[in-house]
Amino acid sequence: MRIANREIHFVACHQLPERSFHFRGKQFPVCARCTGIYLGYVFYPLFMLSIWYLNPTYTFMLIIPTFLDGMVQAFSRYESTNTIRFVTGLAAGIGLVSFMCITGTWLYNLIIKLV
Repeated sequence: MRIANREIHFVACHQLPERSFHFRGKQFPVCARCTGIYLGYVFYPLFMLSIWYLNPTYTFMLIIPTFLDGMVQAFSRYESTNTIRFVTGLAAGIGLVSFMCITGTWLYNLIIKLV
């Protein structure tokens, strides 16, 4: 992330105007897919506090649609909508925080067994 001319630029996101949401004439600092992913990160406390749990199969099933949408778009003439990008990004964000918690729990248990 870099800040230039009082605007935030996320270097990992392409920030194309046609693939971004706009609010009151201003473009979001990230594209629709990244907006969904970052919004999915909001669910992290639910996983961390064990309020919500997804098994690894469902976790990866949430991530796959974003991967497929991005790859199909990159290597074909198909162009998805911002709504599809946002929804698949949101699912991926939730899947990623679930994956982080599953991995963290696994590492914790592994370390505890070593001690």
